[in-house]
Amino acid sequence: MALSLDLKTIKRSFYASIGEIVFGMEDGTVTIFGLVAGVAITANNSTQVLLAGATGGISSAISMMCGVFLDLQSDHDQEKIKNKKRFIKIQNEPGKAADHFLLKLSDAGISEQTIYTIRSEITDDTKKLIALDSAFDSQESDTPDSPFIHACWMFISNALSALTPVVAFAFWPLATARWISLLMTLTLLFLLGFGRAKIGQRAIYPTVIQTVGIASFAAAGGVIIGQIISRSFS
Repeated sequence: MALSLDLKTIKRSFYASIGEIVFGMEDGTVTIFGLVAGVAITANNSTQVLLAGATGGISSAISMMCGVFLDLQSDHDQEKIKNKKRFIKIQNEPGKAADHFLLKLSDAGISEQTIYTIRSEITDDTKKLIALDSAFDSQESDTPDSPFIHACWMFISNALSALTPVVAFAFWPLATARWISLLMTLTLLFLLGFGRAKIGQRAIYPTVIQTVGIASFAAAGGVIIGQIISRSFS
């Protein structure tokens, strides 16, 4: 029972964090693939690429995780401040706040009879008005829950995707690892593009081409920079 509950919690947090997961995978793959492509062209052995890629990948994942956590925490703080101001306004002007809330219900299609009943309940009762207004507002809020959970999913997705172009250099010589790294990265990008298309209900082929194209652009940039630096300081 506990295991089933945990799996449900993980699944729910996964879908709630799908935006961070897609962003983390794309950022990790593109960033580190560009880095690895640039280093692999001028490196003398696989260890150099492995060191640069693994260090950059983990550093990038930690940075993205912290960025998501701080961003969502700031959103939550802003939400709390907004709620506090709204509650003070309700307490100071309960009649005006009640009319505003009932107008929301009317716009949502609630019947006049139901609105009349609610009006009689919340008139001169700020506690009920605050509770109902909070419940209604929570349905409209775009601020996601649990910044820590979202940040963890960002770290996992970013780290795994960032290490995909790198792992080949831990097992194969440089010349072989370059091609295996390219193949593994392209496979991940195809899957990521397909996933993006399904999640966003986009056309599959253009989305896959776009995803691969962005990574290819990053790789080209890494190669060009690597060649410029290598020739400038050799």
